[in-house]
Amino acid sequence: MTVAIRNSAHEAATKRAVSVRQLIEWAFQREKVGIDFDEIERETGAKPGVGMEYILMEQARLGCRVQGGGTSPSHHDADIVASTLAVLPESCGGRRMAIWIAELARAGRVPEWQAELRASPVATTTNRHGTRARTSDAAELGAMGWPHQARRKRNGSIEMEPVLYCPIDIRPTAREIAAMRRRYLQWWSALLEIKSALQISHLTSHEVTNTMPPSAPWKKTA
Repeated sequence: MTVAIRNSAHEAATKRAVSVRQLIEWAFQREKVGIDFDEIERETGAKPGVGMEYILMEQARLGCRVQGGGTSPSHHDADIVASTLAVLPESCGGRRMAIWIAELARAGRVPEWQAELRASPVATTTNRHGTRARTSDAAELGAMGWPHQARRKRNGSIEMEPVLYCPIDIRPTAREIAAMRRRYLQWWSALLEIKSALQISHLTSHEVTNTMPPSAPWKKTA
């Protein structure tokens, strides 16, 4: 009993503490694993949508060797990461989310949750002098615009001239920014599910910590 306890303590001490994001990026960047959704069913008999706990129990029964795909052997822990993503519940985005998480991990990126505002003309016109923004009559804006202004011509007569303005398009819109942030929150929630699953899985060289990316980075204050 004492020997078993010492061996367990030694194994825990030799494991590398990593965050869930670090482990996923390691698996897809360095070990270059892929996600084989069909292999989970072949190896465990479980269909997509079965709980992660059941899949992890089946992995333990099979010796934790559900492969993540690819043509060359990959690290055991990387295979576990790939198979965990392969059984991501539909409530967390399912296969589509798993593929997106893998793509982001390969690029070492997180989902975009903000973008620099850009203003551009709604329409342009091109002639021999080049391309310019197309202008419109500000009176068309109603109460928010400007009425025609009086201008005295050379012959002394008065002419009412329109006040011109350039309609612009500002992107991203508030709706687009909100959509980006919803997508980030969905990614973060899926990562939280994966973290919990990997913390009870049979990793041999890594120990997943509770460290997570910021849940709402746009709320950071200086």
